[in-house]
Amino acid sequence: MEKMTLRVNGAAHEVEADPATPLIYILRNRLGLMGAKLGCGLEQCGACAVLADGEKVLSCVRAASEFAGAEIVTPEGLAAHPAGAAVQRAFIEEGAAQCGYCTPGIVTAVAALLARNARPDEAAIRAALHDHLCRCGSHSRVLRAVRRLAQGEAADAR
Repeated sequence: MEKMTLRVNGAAHEVEADPATPLIYILRNRLGLMGAKLGCGLEQCGACAVLADGEKVLSCVRAASEFAGAEIVTPEGLAAHPAGAAVQRAFIEEGAAQCGYCTPGIVTAVAALLARNARPDEAAIRAALHDHLCRCGSHSRVLRAVRRLAQGEAADAR
């Protein structure tokens, strides 16, 4: 066990854990942040996505110790960021979720995309969502929400 400080959603958290513990377990079990989901545990479904220094990362396999010094934003913290708030609003308005299990990871991926490219083209949108699986079939609504954001709503929110 080792003490480490993780900066999550704007606050510093000192946790004691094995440095190899995957970040998702620290977020969910130690900090009570349930937005990122543990799906496959193999970085193949995208449900565990969070932002680390503004970049989307999958947190189910990567060691928490890798994130010391990074600014981590979980799905719970996205509303505090203009792009994240715009994505959440668009997903709600387009009904871009069904069961909701994959939604936090997809919203996180889209927020990261729009933070670096406010007007992504179709190829960039599809590339950003490539690592995210949805079994419920809300793909068309997700794409509709992201296309709407790419046409200007995200740029307006900045």
